[in-house]
Amino acid sequence: METASRVAIERLTVSEFRCYGAAVLTAEGRSVVLTGPNGAGKTNLLEAVSFLAPGRGLRRAPLADVGRRRANATEPTRWAVSARLMTDTGVVPVGTGLDPSAPPGTLRRIVRVDGRPAPSQTALAELATIQWLTPQMDRLFADGSSGRRRFFDRMVYGYHKGHSAALTAYEQAMRERTRLLREGRGDDRWLAALEDAMATHGVSISAARLATAERLVRAVRVRSESAFPQADIALSGTVEAWLADKPAAEVEDALRALLRERRPIDAAAGAATEGPHRADLVVHHAAKGMPAAQCSTGEQKALLIGLILANGRLTASERGSPPIFLLDEVAAHLDANRRRALFEELAALGCQAWLSGTDRGLFDGMAAETLYVTVEDGQLRPES
Repeated sequence: METASRVAIERLTVSEFRCYGAAVLTAEGRSVVLTGPNGAGKTNLLEAVSFLAPGRGLRRAPLADVGRRRANATEPTRWAVSARLMTDTGVVPVGTGLDPSAPPGTLRRIVRVDGRPAPSQTALAELATIQWLTPQMDRLFADGSSGRRRFFDRMVYGYHKGHSAALTAYEQAMRERTRLLREGRGDDRWLAALEDAMATHGVSISAARLATAERLVRAVRVRSESAFPQADIALSGTVEAWLADKPAAEVEDALRALLRERRPIDAAAGAATEGPHRADLVVHHAAKGMPAAQCSTGEQKALLIGLILANGRLTASERGSPPIFLLDEVAAHLDANRRRALFEELAALGCQAWLSGTDRGLFDGMAAETLYVTVEDGQLRPES
């Protein structure tokens, strides 16, 4: 499929998803503002949209927990999310959900594109980039590195189609190696094969992250200081440091050797203690030269928004289409100037954004064509 000048959701359909038995929302490519009381189902709908990207959605929930809860149910509910994506080549139907043909006791997520089964979730990343912010991410810079890696990897998906598959393959090999080391079994050839897979996919992962970081730094610096401060970003980690001055093939060999050397340490730790899964995204407030974690709560939020907007500009430039943004309760934590600046940036990008909040008045600065939807008890009521 050719790169689209704009990708947006024309219609979203959810079935047996969280609080929704069945719901359809026709957006026609417009940005969407969801308002309603807490617990009404606003975030649930954003989560449904997030499953149109590779991964576990914006809550990272187990597949069994996503389906609508039913009294006395003995098996997970078979949930599904589908959408009609608008592109410059036409409308493309996509869908995902639990595989109804999976054996009993097995949960498997499937993806369909244009009516046909897709070989993997990577097919979703090839169609659209989806980026999100949730209230839980407000501590992204202060908490552990795993959240920052996931945040950044969602950006990497937009520029490296195989990144999601490489992460999956790396993690599978790492889990199997850890299990064998913990149990004290598995011969040298078996462990070496798993370490070879970790080295091959691991270097690919780190190289893709570094390349994306370089692009994003340039995208951040192109814009002068605004309501959202510029961020300096870098990646720290053993593999990342090696790639700074060594060719990828040499780094693969070095990582294989390091994994082999650390088998006793990893067996005792019950985890792989080196590799790209230990890397960190390091962020500084550029104007202040201060680590993001030491900035005020408001500055951290502004830095985070500034990063995803910069990524939006970069994605639009390189892929021809900006991301679809999912912004959960973001307006409530911004002052009036930053709210206005956010809405202006979204409009300038020409992207489709899905925003949620309890107060309709917080979104008065959104573009005129925005679709406003009241959500209550899992029911959607679009404004006419």
